Amino acid sequence: MGYEAELRRHNEVLRRACGVQAGEHILDIGCGAGETTRQAARDARTGSALGVDVSARAIERARALAQAEGLGNVAFECADAQSHRFPRGRFDLVTSRFGTMFFADPVAAFTNIGRALRPSGRLVMMVWQSRERNEWDMAIRRALETAGKTDAGPDPFSLADPPTVKRILKAAGFTGVNFTNVREPVYYGPDVDAALAWVRGFTCTSEVLGQVDATAATQAIGRLREMLAAHSTDDGVWFDSRAWIVTAGV
Repeated sequence: MGYEAELRRHNEVLRRACGVQAGEHILDIGCGAGETTRQAARDARTGSALGVDVSARAIERARALAQAEGLGNVAFECADAQSHRFPRGRFDLVTSRFGTMFFADPVAAFTNIGRALRPSGRLVMMVWQSRERNEWDMAIRRALETAGKTDAGPDPFSLADPPTVKRILKAAGFTGVNFTNVREPVYYGPDVDAALAWVRGFTCTSEVLGQVDATAATQAIGRLREMLAAHSTDDGVWFDSRAWIVTAGV
């Protein structure tokens, strides 16, 4: 299992929304191991793609994968998009797959990102809708809630509310902000064991299990297993999810 497998349905939705053309230059925010960046580079052909992420480990992996695929028009940098000095007016497209929800100062971050776009450039990002509309999060929280606090860490749903996002992007200089509903399932693995291993790797899960004694942790893991079994099908373990494709111009 991996993040790319989990979001395989979402990847194609985002790719279609981006509509990368040959010769374009793309900036991918929160690129992780670089799957979306490499795809953008392939679609751009004579153009280029730059992926940035705050994780040095992810960037190292992204570079290795790009080299293995022989992609010469892609690059990766370990950087915080909120403050990194991108070349001004360099990119035709800024994109992100669930990589823009964690900025300490969203207005400052999107202002900085907007400066990197050409005058006719566009922003196309995918963000989660509210927690209540994402079955995967609610199911995990219910399984863990008696074990310990589940609200630790950054909020992946910080850009769920369209009016809030519009205010942020308008303050950052973006115009024509639009939202498209995305309802695609997330994939947690071919069977319950694989799905449990994947979920136990989540920060929220590991932090909760680390707060409690061995007995409570064992009970929580048992509840997770039961919950995952309830979502197991012949095609693997799946959960409903809701996201937005947010588009805007500068």
